[in-house]
Amino acid sequence: MTRPRLPSLIALRAFEAVGRKGSVRAAGDELAVSHTVVSRHLQNLQRSLGVALIRAEGRGIALTNAGRMLHAEVSQAFDIIARATTQVRPAARPTLNIWCIPGLANRRLLLRLPELTGPPRNWDINLQPTLSHPDLERGEADAEIVYADVPAAKSGMLAEELDRPRVFPVASPAFLARFPALTSIGALAKASLIHEESTEQWERWFKLAGLHEPLTLRGQRLWHAHLAIEAARFGQGVALANDVLVADDVRSGALVEVLPSAVHMGAYQLVALRERWDEPAIVALRAWLKKVLAQ
Repeated sequence: MTRPRLPSLIALRAFEAVGRKGSVRAAGDELAVSHTVVSRHLQNLQRSLGVALIRAEGRGIALTNAGRMLHAEVSQAFDIIARATTQVRPAARPTLNIWCIPGLANRRLLLRLPELTGPPRNWDINLQPTLSHPDLERGEADAEIVYADVPAAKSGMLAEELDRPRVFPVASPAFLARFPALTSIGALAKASLIHEESTEQWERWFKLAGLHEPLTLRGQRLWHAHLAIEAARFGQGVALANDVLVADDVRSGALVEVLPSAVHMGAYQLVALRERWDEPAIVALRAWLKKVLAQ
């Protein structure tokens, strides 16, 4: 009996990621492709099947009834494929898969990775900078490093606070030379600010710093903390940073703290499955992260 022609497996993978993440952009981050590529895969899959699988819902998307039914089956299929390939793959050195927010991965952990990949551990490390969250129960990662106000662990997981750094505005010496009047919090609120995904982080910082008047903030949006910090280094405005991300730049003089403050907005946390919390690799990873962030 002839097997029915299958849709594109790449499109099915994109659809499965979108359904699980609830976002085209988050699915793109996970698959390491742009959100436009994911959207094109979704369109091609729906055209191939002749049925709507997703629908707009507010600012996001949701699965239709047909989409939910297909997603449940496709997810199981990919789980079966993953288990089968694991069983037949020759034994290799274990790999520690870590998902981490991009700013911390790029500006602090990358330089120190040889401490894990070299002697005495000699681990294989897969460090994935992303704002998406892995499905730890499905084995998408061994652990994730997040930045959050409250404990980030869900049911069946544990989270440990690694560091709760001070958050403060930074700019390049050249930028401050062009705008010497940035000597008060009110003047800072009217300056060219560099935002991440939205203005929410700056709005919250101003409130915690004691400025409670209505704000109309301006400036470019760069989505990730490390990009905002680089833009500040290039003299493009004022970015919010913390001791973990910019300690070296402040020491070298590449960045200057614009105003003194004592604002704390969140903590770096390591999240892993409760059942794996005491595994030697997870224990060693926690200890290494605390050491790196403390220096």
